[in-house]
Amino acid sequence: FALSGFLRVATGFDIGLSTKCVVIPKEMDMCHKIGYSEMRLPNLMGHTSMAEVILKSTTWQHLVHMDCHPDTRTFLCSLFAPICLDTFIHPCRSMCIAVRDSCAPVLACHGHPWPDSLDCDRFPADEDMCLASLTKEPKHPHKVLPKAACQPCPAVEEFFTHKRVLEVFCDNDFAVKVKLSKKRTVFGDHEYNIECQVEFVTQGSLLPYETQSMVQQWLLINENCTQRMIPAHRPMVYLLVGNIEEGVVLVNQVYRWQRRDLQLTLATQKWRYHKCL
Repeated sequence: FALSGFLRVATGFDIGLSTKCVVIPKEMDMCHKIGYSEMRLPNLMGHTSMAEVILKSTTWQHLVHMDCHPDTRTFLCSLFAPICLDTFIHPCRSMCIAVRDSCAPVLACHGHPWPDSLDCDRFPADEDMCLASLTKEPKHPHKVLPKAACQPCPAVEEFFTHKRVLEVFCDNDFAVKVKLSKKRTVFGDHEYNIECQVEFVTQGSLLPYETQSMVQQWLLINENCTQRMIPAHRPMVYLLVGNIEEGVVLVNQVYRWQRRDLQLTLATQKWRYHKCL
């Protein structure tokens, strides 16, 4: 990206002779395709070896995928993989605060507090030389999509009739068929493959691809629920039904979609012509 557009003019922080430029390793997916390919080592987190950088950064890559704030990737990469310039460029305090306020609830959902190492007071104020937010307020009104949030896991329904499912459809705004699978990464944790097919959307002007994206975010943020839904290393199919309430995505019902059970298929077929009471 055009780095110069986001820098505040002031005296920078001297790197000194103890740092070196190295290629951003392939294991750091979150810091690829960000406008530069080499980083300073040691970095702004105090990591002195590439092994340490890779190990510590992988715990944050999942947060980037959750899309809790548009600047999450920029903020984290400026710390873990700072660009090779004559001075270290810190993220601005305002960027840190914006990312923290949006992403701390997501971390809390996973049982982690916002870490002391990312205390926003350690970063320079906006009038100093720093990396400012890439997210600008639009000049024209824009569509604000509902956000997925942390919530208690709905029970997975396995015994139901198509008539009962149609009643549930009437009480909700969307239904999305989801195929879930997981794989173990080289670091021993899990990554999820999420394929979504929207069955219906009735919520205002939301488009199917927007609803699909919101449900994917819900599954990533509520990873404890996703983990329960795929206990084995084989794909599982579910129907997630929910509402949009005050700009928040809430999943209210989860149905296990099994091939031998035709009730969900029947319900989704009949829904097109169904009249709610």
